[in-house]
Amino acid sequence: MKNKKWLIIGWIFFVASLSKACKVPSHTYILKSPDQSIELTLAHTDGILSYSIFQNGQQTLENSALSIFPNTKVKVTDTKITSFSNTWSPVWGQFSKIQDTYNELEVSLDYEGVPATLYIRAYDGGSAFRFMTDEFPITKKPAFYMEYGLSASDKIYMPAGESMPIGPIVLSDLERMDSIPYRWKVPLVIETDQSKYISLLESDLVSAPGFSVIDFEYDKKKGKLISNNEFTSEGSKLTTPWRLVLIEENIGDLLTNTIPQNVAAPLALEDTSWVKPGKTVWDWRVHGYTAADGFTYGIDTESYLRFIDFAAENGIEYFMIDDAWYTDVSKGQIEMSDKLDLQKVMDYAKEKGVSVLLYYDRRQGDYGDAALFPYYQELGAKGIKYGFMGSNVSFTREAIKKSAESELLIDFHDSPVPFTGVTRTYPNAITREYCHAQQDSRRAFTPQAFIRMALINALQGPLDMNNGVFDITGVNTGEREKGPKAKNLYTTVTAEAARTLIIFSGLVCIPDAPEAYTEKSDLFEFIKEMPIGQWDETKILHAKMDAYISTARRHNASWFIGSVYNEPGGELPIVLDFLEAGKAYDITYYEDTDATHFKTKPEAYQVRRGSVKKGDVINAKIAPGGGHCMWIRPSKK
Repeated sequence: MKNKKWLIIGWIFFVASLSKACKVPSHTYILKSPDQSIELTLAHTDGILSYSIFQNGQQTLENSALSIFPNTKVKVTDTKITSFSNTWSPVWGQFSKIQDTYNELEVSLDYEGVPATLYIRAYDGGSAFRFMTDEFPITKKPAFYMEYGLSASDKIYMPAGESMPIGPIVLSDLERMDSIPYRWKVPLVIETDQSKYISLLESDLVSAPGFSVIDFEYDKKKGKLISNNEFTSEGSKLTTPWRLVLIEENIGDLLTNTIPQNVAAPLALEDTSWVKPGKTVWDWRVHGYTAADGFTYGIDTESYLRFIDFAAENGIEYFMIDDAWYTDVSKGQIEMSDKLDLQKVMDYAKEKGVSVLLYYDRRQGDYGDAALFPYYQELGAKGIKYGFMGSNVSFTREAIKKSAESELLIDFHDSPVPFTGVTRTYPNAITREYCHAQQDSRRAFTPQAFIRMALINALQGPLDMNNGVFDITGVNTGEREKGPKAKNLYTTVTAEAARTLIIFSGLVCIPDAPEAYTEKSDLFEFIKEMPIGQWDETKILHAKMDAYISTARRHNASWFIGSVYNEPGGELPIVLDFLEAGKAYDITYYEDTDATHFKTKPEAYQVRRGSVKKGDVINAKIAPGGGHCMWIRPSKK
C-alpha cells in the first residue's frame, strides 16, 4: 500500500470553530483511531494542554497535562490533521510485515514566544505523543512532562532490574504512604478496573539526543503518575522520544502491539546483509561441567573447539565467548589470556561456518570505543556482548552506531538502556539483558518471575534471558564454576525449551553444555529447528499475570508453540484455528510427564508425534512450574 496523507473531515473536529454545532467545549480537539476504538481529546485551557483517552467509549486516562516547557503558558496557533497507512518489512522480528496505520493531529504551539510542535498519533492499539522545536533561547529549560490520569483502583506492575518484577501496586495505596518505596522502571503494565491492560513506555529514544530513559514517579499532591525528563543537551533544537500509551483487552496482546516499532525511526543502515539473527552457544555457565567421556569444560582452547563442533553439527549460528578471553585492557591494547589460543579458535570457527561473539567491559581498562569495534572486526568477531555500562543513554546510542559501522551485532548486558524500537532503526542491536538472566548472580528465577518478565520486561524489546538449561539436576549440584552454589534452579526441561520461544530475541543464548543437549536430542530438536528472528507471524494464545503464557510463532507454513505454567500447573487449550484449511500437518509434542515437577523431577519429559488439522484443539497438560512445546509443519505424506 502506498503512503497516503489526506485531510480527515467529519469525525475529527477543530472545535474552537465548530463548538456550537458539535456541542464540545471550545478549545478542544478530538482524534480517533482508524477503527474508531481509541478516542483522544486534547484540551487547551488557561494556557495548559491536557489530554484524555477513551477506548470503546470508556475513559482510560483522564485530564492529564503534557508540556515541553512546564510552568510556561502555551497558545495553540494552528492544527493539521492527517492520516497515514503503509506496510513495511523489518530486517528481523516477530513479523515479516508490519502495518502502520494511524491518524495524526499536528498542533503548532507558542510557549511565550518559543514555537514548538506537538504530534499526537491515534492507533487502533493506543496512542503516541512527541514534541519538536527548531530553536529555543538558552534561558528556557525544556522538559518532556506528561501526566497519566489513571483510576485510583488501577494496578501497576513494573520491572525490578535483576529481580522479579514488582506489583501489583494499587494507586490508591500510594496516597497513604509517607514515602514511595519503588524505583519506577519502564515499561509499566497497568491492569485497569475495566479489565483492560495498559502499558506506559517510550520509543525512538535513539533519535532524541539530550533525553534520558523515561522517568516515572507518583505525584501525591496531584494524585497522578507522571513522567518528567529534562532536556540536557547544549543544542537549541530538540526532538523528544515518543511517549506511548498502549491499550489492549488482553494482556498478551501488548507483546504483539506494533506501535513501538511503527513510531521508531526507519532503517538507518544501507546494507543489512550481515545482520543475521540466530542462536548461540555460550561458555560462561558451562565452566566446571564434566562430560561422560571425562572432559571438563573450562577456559581453554579445547573446550571452545568442542562448542564450535556442536554448533556446526546442529546449525547453531554463533558461539559466544565471555570475558575470560582477555586479562588486561589499556588504551588501544588488549592482553589475551594465556589459557587459550584465540586465533586458533577464531580460525576453527570460520572453517566450521560458526560466527564468534566476544564479550567486553571496562572493568579491566578502557580500550576506547572508537577503536574497539574496528578491532573486534579485525579479530573476525561478528558481534560484541557489552557489559556493565548500565543506563547510559549517550554511550549506548553511540555504541550501537559504531558497532554497525564495523558490521557487528551488539548485545548489552547488566541493566542496559531499553531503547524500545531501536531494532527498526539499527537492527544490529540484536538483544539486551533488560531482565534477570537465568542463573545470574548465582541464582535462578522462579516460574512466576519468568511469567512476569515475559509479560512486562519483554514489552521494551528483545531480551537476552539465557533460557534453555537442560542439565537442571547437574546445575543444582553446585559444581558449575559460574552456577548456583545451592539448589535454586526450579524449572523443567520442557519449560526451558518453551522459554526460548516465548521470550522474543534476535539472539537466543542457550547456556548449557553441548553434551546436555545431545543427551536430550529429541527435546533439543524444538530449539534446533526454530528460525530465530525470522518469524512471519506471532500470536499470544493465552496469558495471565502470575499464571501462564502461551506463544505461537510462524515461519513460512510451520508453527512453533511454547507454553509455561506457574507452580500449580494446569491445562491450556490450544485451538489450531490459525492453520490453513484443507491441509494436513505433522506435529511433534515435547511435554512434561505425569511425574514431572519443577522441584522434585525436573528432567522428566516425553516426545511424541501425530497429525493435526485446522480447528483441532490440543489440551496442553503442563506440570507444576513446567512447560509444553509443539512443532507443527505441513505433512510430507
